[in-house]
Amino acid sequence: MKLSLVDLSTTPYQGDRKQALKDTIETAKVIEELGFQRIWLAEHHSHKLVAGRSPEVLIAAVAENTRHIHVGAGGVLLNHYSPFKVAETFATLSELYSGRIDLGIGRATTGKQTDLALQRNRSVFQYPDDSMDQLTELLCWLSNGFPSDHPFNQVKVYNDGALPNVYLLGSSGWSAEAAARMGLAYSFAGFFNPQGAFSITQQYMQHFRSTDKSYGHKEPKLILGLAVFAQETDHLAIEFSAPMQYFYKQARTKGILGDTLLSEKDAIKALEGSTLMERLVNPVDLPQFIVGKAETVAQELKIIKSAFGAEEIMIRMMTSDHTSKLKSLELLTKCFQD
Repeated sequence: MKLSLVDLSTTPYQGDRKQALKDTIETAKVIEELGFQRIWLAEHHSHKLVAGRSPEVLIAAVAENTRHIHVGAGGVLLNHYSPFKVAETFATLSELYSGRIDLGIGRATTGKQTDLALQRNRSVFQYPDDSMDQLTELLCWLSNGFPSDHPFNQVKVYNDGALPNVYLLGSSGWSAEAAARMGLAYSFAGFFNPQGAFSITQQYMQHFRSTDKSYGHKEPKLILGLAVFAQETDHLAIEFSAPMQYFYKQARTKGILGDTLLSEKDAIKALEGSTLMERLVNPVDLPQFIVGKAETVAQELKIIKSAFGAEEIMIRMMTSDHTSKLKSLELLTKCFQD
């Protein structure tokens, strides 16, 4: 069973943002020993709780402190940046850590004011409606693939290492169709859109076009991202997941993004009357959170992976309890080894 992790560098209960970044590096070292395929670092802006705002910087720190695990962006929000600069940045990372760097390409709004702050030209508000143009340009930079009559053909992205491993990230039909059309590997964020996960990922699988391009593939390659919280017992897993479940409920129902996660005790109290653990009934009908005893969760992940035709499951475990996170990942790994 291939497992990966996307890490947000969540500020710990007893610590600050610097400690959150150090915890991410420690997490990478631990899961490398556990046999995980890759660790991706997220990009979130203007959020006190999440320290992961510059994946390019953190990728270098994590790669320098590990030996062979793939390290990447989950993902770079391309709609805010120059494709040329992104290509040069990841070419540099690939020169330093050849063969280990993943370029996860995403797009997202981070809020009207933050989106504007990320722009250089504030006179015209940018919208991510040119995403295909941005993606196509980035892939041309990575492969030096502009036509001879294109003005950018005169500019090269030099790279003495292997190309970064390219993935398109998303949770919508647009990303599935774009990945399929370009022959790209695709990572679907099931933790954002569990209801649409199966239909959208199958859209990618069915419409995939084989390509000989250096950044593409002959066959579809799907990573499925899921919010997972596993512990030794169901009760402990529910407690472990409760702070994130409350955070998500507040964000979804009230638009509130808290600066901290509640303690387990306070979250359980605040969620009184809510269903905090759903068992998998239909493998293509995903719950928002996969919570439970590690052995049960591991079995459900196997079933989901098979039903979706995914090559890999990417775990998202947002928590301020770093010790419990490492324990959860270790418990899951042991279940897949038994």
